[in-house]
Amino acid sequence: MERVVKALQPPKTKTNRLSLQRWPVIGELVKNKTIYAMMLPGLLFILLFFYLPMFGAVIAFKEFDPIKGIWGSKWVGLSNFKFFFQSDAFFQVTFNTLFYNGIFLVTGIGLGLVAAILLNEIGNRHFAGAYKSAILLPFFLSWVVGSYLLYAFLSTDNGILNKMIVYFHGEPIDWYFEPSYWRFILPFAYIWKNVGYFAVFFAAGITTISPEYYEAAKIDGASRFQQALKITVPMLTPITIILVLLQAGKIFYAAFGDWGMFYTLPKDQGILFSATNVIDTYVYRALRGMNDFGMSSAIGFYQNCVGFVLIIVSNWIIRKYDRDSALF
Repeated sequence: MERVVKALQPPKTKTNRLSLQRWPVIGELVKNKTIYAMMLPGLLFILLFFYLPMFGAVIAFKEFDPIKGIWGSKWVGLSNFKFFFQSDAFFQVTFNTLFYNGIFLVTGIGLGLVAAILLNEIGNRHFAGAYKSAILLPFFLSWVVGSYLLYAFLSTDNGILNKMIVYFHGEPIDWYFEPSYWRFILPFAYIWKNVGYFAVFFAAGITTISPEYYEAAKIDGASRFQQALKITVPMLTPITIILVLLQAGKIFYAAFGDWGMFYTLPKDQGILFSATNVIDTYVYRALRGMNDFGMSSAIGFYQNCVGFVLIIVSNWIIRKYDRDSALF
């Protein structure tokens, strides 16, 4: 049988071996051609929708005219960047973006870990499934739906919170005219929507932990809290690091891709801009109000560059202390 198999295999000539050694990339493709064929559709999707549009970043350095096109528009260098950096809104939107995303990074991942641990402690699988569905459901709702739910709580006349305040002999609050409150409202809304998303990753990681660790801890007299603190949390460190690295790249990206947490929830109230205006909403309003493609592209280019640098720096720090936990 071995002779038959060897006879069917193509001969490994010296020329073929030398060519594969000279071109290791070709040798890798030939060796794992099935795996790379399976990857091809995803790679083409990333190439077409993520990498090819990057050539449009040249608009940030031009006074873009839709009639003349990208290449025919006048080159203005860094003028678009200068306009943004010298504007009064630069420090405001930069601070708001960093402030909110820093809170989102800590609370989202931290509370997601806590939620996953608590769900794992539920003995009845029917109740556990119901709780998991309940915390994950908000993730599938759009921010438009979330804005109506929030308005039901914060409405000045008929909002649930104001009715409770009046019931306890207080004065109703105009939530949509008080910027200070929104530094707490927006993080709360983010946690409500995304904590279930992060909990899914940690819940999947908990299932991979061997029960023998917990059995040994029980024999040593460890409580449930000690088991979670000394076993579950350390074993989930690789997942935590990956999520932190992925979220670190979004520090300058304010969730506007979810259609407007910072735009829809405050209902685009100008009086709230000091607390709700971030880089994404500023770009959108600049493009909608001034129709300035060059400046909008410049802000987006600045935003993406900073996010890229943050990922590199975060990965370098993690790689320095734990090489195996780094992404690259």
